[in-house]
Amino acid sequence: MNVLRLVAREVFGMFVDDGNLALLALVLVAAVTAAVKLLALPPLLGGGLLLVGCLAILLQSVRRAARQSGR
Repeated sequence: MNVLRLVAREVFGMFVDDGNLALLALVLVAAVTAAVKLLALPPLLGGGLLLVGCLAILLQSVRRAARQSGR
């Protein structure tokens, strides 16, 4: 049973290395989806928001990782 748990943890770790990064990306996608569907935001603007938001989240994640590693 421990082997299965270890394998599952490794597989999960391959896809989700930084939990905060994954959570923020999911929140961003949900917020933009809600804005496009409920607030009638133009889809092209929604796509732009996704691009800028994902880049901002990635930049924040890289900065945090650099601070933790001491660089």
